[in-house]
Amino acid sequence: MTTFIQLHLLTAYAPSNLNRDDLGRPKTAKMGNTDRLRISSQSLKRAWRTSDCFYQSLSDHIGVRSRRFARDWVYKTMIDNGISEKIAKESAIKIAGQFGKLKNEKSPKDLLTNLEIEQLVHISSNEQQAIKQLVDLLISEKREPTDNEVKLLRKENSSIDIALFGRMLADSPAFNIEAACQVSHALGVSTVTIEDDFFTAVDDLNNNDVDAGSAHLGERGFASALFYTYVCISRDLLLENLNGDEILVEKTLKALTESAAKVAPTGMQNSFASRAYTSYLLIEKGSQQPRSLAVAYFNPIRSQDLVNDAITRLEEQRDKFDRVYGQCADSRYVLNSETGEGTLSAALDFVAQK
Repeated sequence: MTTFIQLHLLTAYAPSNLNRDDLGRPKTAKMGNTDRLRISSQSLKRAWRTSDCFYQSLSDHIGVRSRRFARDWVYKTMIDNGISEKIAKESAIKIAGQFGKLKNEKSPKDLLTNLEIEQLVHISSNEQQAIKQLVDLLISEKREPTDNEVKLLRKENSSIDIALFGRMLADSPAFNIEAACQVSHALGVSTVTIEDDFFTAVDDLNNNDVDAGSAHLGERGFASALFYTYVCISRDLLLENLNGDEILVEKTLKALTESAAKVAPTGMQNSFASRAYTSYLLIEKGSQQPRSLAVAYFNPIRSQDLVNDAITRLEEQRDKFDRVYGQCADSRYVLNSETGEGTLSAALDFVAQK
């Protein structure tokens, strides 16, 4: 039986614009026929996997997401070490081709653009090391790689971010990795109205002799919300993706949980300083079919005590599902900053246990 770990988080953000749409305004979604503030799962996952929580204990097991790795890691490195442009370029093309389809722009502004691949690819830490070792060999022998050498660049995955969030290579499906972790879009539990901040900037050297006006006028949207976020992890698939390394699985689960509880997306943080810790975290473990508790908020909360009312609704919805479907988890742990229940340290120990 597959073991699932589910995280339910309630996190309050002050006025902010953490995740913008194509017009620069905070992202929203319709839920229960009302507008809710939204933070996309892509934004959350990037914030978590690039956070200090991941790097502090797992820096050797984090991948790189890029489409220009061949021009930076191969071509430029070989050129800097005195290799001819022809050899460096052909080497970059062969190595890049193992991870995706090369760009083919007829008149690129940057002459090295055609050394990039069409789509972003997640490259594991082992694959990064293999590329570096091959490039060092090519530099020492002043030659291009063989077909067999570039095929050996694909290594067993040891990168936690790829193991968690997966990898899809359209041109090389044999190297796809199914994500062990699913992350919902964070949605506000109450109706939202986006406001506009009109601001000006003053020229410090303007002494008002000629013009007393502002040097710059601007406008940006912002809003505030208490967000519900749901994360579901298949522990068995995570263990498989990490080649059966149980110690690495435990470290990964702790890093992900701590990041989800403490790390905010970086959008416009300098303007709003809207960093926040999770006010409520429910961790569930078991072999039962996972389910979100988002239905608790289809009717938007309208109250003066938003955080506590949201916690009450979440726990009531959990209990409703238990009564109807039977116990939906084998074990649970609650961290509630409003009541002082639980600690982050104990939550991390709980999530890592088998």
